[in-house]
Amino acid sequence: MVQKLLWMMFLSYIQEVPSKKQEIMAMSNKFETPYPIFKIIGQRIEQVLAIVEADIRKLHHDPYELLTRMIQPAIWLLIFGQAMAKARAIPTGTLSYLDFIAPGILAQSILFIAIFYGIALIWERDMGILHKILVSPTPRSILVIGRAIAAGLRGLSQIFIIYLISMFLGVHIRWEFLPILGVLATVMLGGAIFSTFSLIIAAIVKKRERFMGIGQVMTMPLFFASNALYPLEMMPGWLQVVSILNPLTYQVDALRSFMVTGEATTFGLFVDFGVGILALSILISIATKIYPKILY
Repeated sequence: MVQKLLWMMFLSYIQEVPSKKQEIMAMSNKFETPYPIFKIIGQRIEQVLAIVEADIRKLHHDPYELLTRMIQPAIWLLIFGQAMAKARAIPTGTLSYLDFIAPGILAQSILFIAIFYGIALIWERDMGILHKILVSPTPRSILVIGRAIAAGLRGLSQIFIIYLISMFLGVHIRWEFLPILGVLATVMLGGAIFSTFSLIIAAIVKKRERFMGIGQVMTMPLFFASNALYPLEMMPGWLQVVSILNPLTYQVDALRSFMVTGEATTFGLFVDFGVGILALSILISIATKIYPKILY
């Protein structure tokens, strides 16, 4: 009896739907029109996530990429880190040299991965993929932001690698939830900064050979002109100025606090993240304007 009653009510509702169509549409417009910005934001988020998903899928097709990324940080920590720790030539305060260098090697590995990210842009141009992407209605800024986030996510794999090697070497790592969350945020921000910088270089040079040459030339100065291997106080005055202008310095500064010390950073976390966000914003605006020029 109850089922029959429910069925009759459902049929009655179906018959009334056509007559209520205009009323429903009017109500829909009433709720949508005052807040079109939310609809636009939702569309932009979907576009960014689509770009991120497409980029992350590439790792599934090349699982050995993660293994090859382990080699360089392992060499730095196992050979350079232990050798300098034995020599005790670099004053690191209350930290052991391995504790001091581990966050710097994490930042370095993110830099080395992200700085060559732009070669994918050149490859997509050569394969004709980039032209199809650029003629789509997706804004250029969304394309750049999506790639920056994807590069940041790729860099997260380095955290596992560095933490694993650091544990083996006896580095005193902080395992609390908030410090690990801070490391994740710092790594993503650093990966986004240097990958966006890499996209700008790729759009300017346009050739794989030139890009690889410039990338190799730039990585070492960025790395050594930072506080990754030694404190800022050990640098000559002019190099300290260069280091302060280097975004990698602030990334290392934040990572060292989150990962090992738990103490206040040299510049303060607010400054570390503020400089990083400012640098990323400037690079995204430049990359957005220069992005289509890689086709010509």
